[in-house]
Amino acid sequence: MQIRPDDDLLLVIDVQNDFCPGGSLAVGDGDAVVPVINRLSGRFNHVVLTQDWHPAGHSSFATAHPGSAPFQAVTMSYGEQTLWPDHCVQGTSGAAFHPQLATERAELVIRKGFRGEIDSYSAFYENDRRTPTGLAGYLRDRSLQRLFLVGLATDYCVHYSAVDARRLGFETAVVESGCRAIDLAGSLTSAWSAMHQAGVQRIGDLC
Repeated sequence: MQIRPDDDLLLVIDVQNDFCPGGSLAVGDGDAVVPVINRLSGRFNHVVLTQDWHPAGHSSFATAHPGSAPFQAVTMSYGEQTLWPDHCVQGTSGAAFHPQLATERAELVIRKGFRGEIDSYSAFYENDRRTPTGLAGYLRDRSLQRLFLVGLATDYCVHYSAVDARRLGFETAVVESGCRAIDLAGSLTSAWSAMHQAGVQRIGDLC
């Protein structure tokens, strides 16, 4: 697929220390996305980053639910929620971007998950599927219609962001070489299926 540098956007999802090896919610081989993303970001004139940004004691943390364990599912007011280890807490080193990630080309950083009562996987909406982050309006105001997604994790925040992008009418592709997955109980296969059904293009790499 040919990149149109002035018209396309690279959307970099949650490449943060807690999602990389040694982090509290590490994605296997998560730091391998960094050189891929750095290479790709130099080819786009428009780059946006997202950053998980939870307050301490966030409702999606297993520690906020006595007797619960990480990766257990519970029912919240907005539906089913996976409980996670504490991660990407505001102001901590775990919430910071990976130190080797090239961030200087980013036009915008979208922080998500900062509302204590609701989690946020997608770059576009909180997990209630209604509360917007403002990213869609930014993209439309900039007349950016085609998005290429990379980052962590394929089966959660990349997946939800890609499906929402299609739901909002953006042409959307996921660059597989720039992503890694958690793959919790078959979540990766399910995510790729959902993205395919939504019309998300799956690209191995952009050479």
